[in-house]
Amino acid sequence: MPEIREKLPALVKGSVLEIGAGTGLITEVIADATDGEIFALEPSLGMRSVLLSRLAGRRELLERVTVLPYGALDVELDEPVDMIVMIAVLYSIEDRASLWATLARQLVPGGRLVFNFREREAPTPGDDAEMASYRVGRHTYELWGRTLEVEGERISARFRYVIRHGGEVISEDVVDSVTHRPSLATLVAELTEAGFTREDAPEGLLVWGLAK
Repeated sequence: MPEIREKLPALVKGSVLEIGAGTGLITEVIADATDGEIFALEPSLGMRSVLLSRLAGRRELLERVTVLPYGALDVELDEPVDMIVMIAVLYSIEDRASLWATLARQLVPGGRLVFNFREREAPTPGDDAEMASYRVGRHTYELWGRTLEVEGERISARFRYVIRHGGEVISEDVVDSVTHRPSLATLVAELTEAGFTREDAPEGLLVWGLAK
């Protein structure tokens, strides 16, 4: 997400909890924007291993970045932070009431919650569509996707990851996923109820301040 990596640094300040750190691309952006302590939350062992490897390559970060093996609803820090960053995570969480309550407990009064969001029309179920294709060496890698079902904000989809050699399929993996895409009005109502106030933010991001 080059656009997010470009816009995020101006918002970062103080100590930070990053929800869903993944392989650490956003973690590095955060670390370069603040001298504060960082807690990088990532439940996936595979992604966490890449994140730790990335941090090992920047030894100046090892003293102030703590990697936590938890999901977003399980985190409880020893002390609250100044800011929470959550990139490419919102749509995977169904129980947002518990999410907002959990995150509010991790913030100091007046702290900020930042996450990416764009409101889009619900997709229509249909046939497979090619989403990406690129060549690495002698292999071509393809990503195909289709929407299976839409129920309110709940969207189920199927993705196929295909590897071709000389035009022949040599590997194919199928992954089904469910995402939850709330409207902006729904998010405003939920976060207001949870004690947050919406603040100005760059396009593609939402910023919410916790009541003091």
